[in-house]
Amino acid sequence: MSKRIRIFTPEDVEAHSTLESCWISRAGKVYDVTKFLNDHPGGDDLILEYAGKDVEEAMQDKQEHEHSDSAYDMLDEYLVGRIGNGESTVSDDWEAPDDFHPEATDEIRDFEKNQFLDLRKPLLRQVWEANFSKSYYLKQVHQPRHLHESARLFGPTILEMCTRCEWYVVPMVWGPITAYLFLRSLFQFTGPLPTFFQNPALPMAYLPEVPLDSFAKVIPCFILGNVIWTILEYLLHRFLFHIDEMLPDRPVFLMLHFLMHGIHHYLPMDRLRLVMPPPLFFILQLPFTQLAYLLFPVAVANGIIAGAFTFYIGYDMMHYALHHTKLPEYMREMKKYHLAHHYKNYELGYGVTSKHSPAAL
Repeated sequence: MSKRIRIFTPEDVEAHSTLESCWISRAGKVYDVTKFLNDHPGGDDLILEYAGKDVEEAMQDKQEHEHSDSAYDMLDEYLVGRIGNGESTVSDDWEAPDDFHPEATDEIRDFEKNQFLDLRKPLLRQVWEANFSKSYYLKQVHQPRHLHESARLFGPTILEMCTRCEWYVVPMVWGPITAYLFLRSLFQFTGPLPTFFQNPALPMAYLPEVPLDSFAKVIPCFILGNVIWTILEYLLHRFLFHIDEMLPDRPVFLMLHFLMHGIHHYLPMDRLRLVMPPPLFFILQLPFTQLAYLLFPVAVANGIIAGAFTFYIGYDMMHYALHHTKLPEYMREMKKYHLAHHYKNYELGYGVTSKHSPAAL
């Protein structure tokens, strides 16, 4: 089929069931017959009766309306796509075992069966050039695949490097930054400091002389940052990473969705894509940290950001552990809860460090 012929789900067809937009399906193919309604010999009412439905039996029913070979040929003029027959690997009765080791996906068979993404080629360009609808994309991207090695996201190596991250890189990069912000807040509560751009160095020699009053001020800010991150963790996961219903049906938006979070649901056990690469987290944190500096005095803002970053580091470490580490009792329950988000119902269980919806799964 030409790439102009898109892959749809039955739900896509059902959504076009009006006089203004009338689709039908037959033998796995999808037809937009809106412009044909007025020209149909049997009248538009007969087609509208089957709008959004499969018409195979109706067209073969001689008592209903007998169709000639030329009618079938004419129907091909209105062909817009086909129904995707992708496999479903998630299940409402799925339960996470204590020792979860999924089998590797057969890349050739997976592509031939689902006609979604070829795991042997860079993925992002395939999403950009996609011929599938948003509905089919969301259905397939939430059917987990598993590979022994990380799938390639970009063609150019320099871009590919920015999408992979070992778990220990997160504390190595953001740990010192977090400690610096905490200490900067502590010194700012003690007395004036030059701005970061004037002199980023801290007067560490005076640390033993910092009064307890400064600690009493910075610690509540730090705890507030912990609370803010806990709230943001849920809100970002629920309303940014899973903005599925509001996602426009355009390749550029599907590509952004895939890059930001879709690839994690598509390849949930990929060890190099379980924590956020520093360049991506830098972009995401920038508007929030700038907002903190606008709303609060600099000393307060630095303390809050240090607290939020501390919990972010813990979040990413725990996320990796939930997928790939043997865990104590509490975290074993969290692992089952989180893996159910991937293998049971991706519309529930958005918490990673805590069960924001305890009864959901």
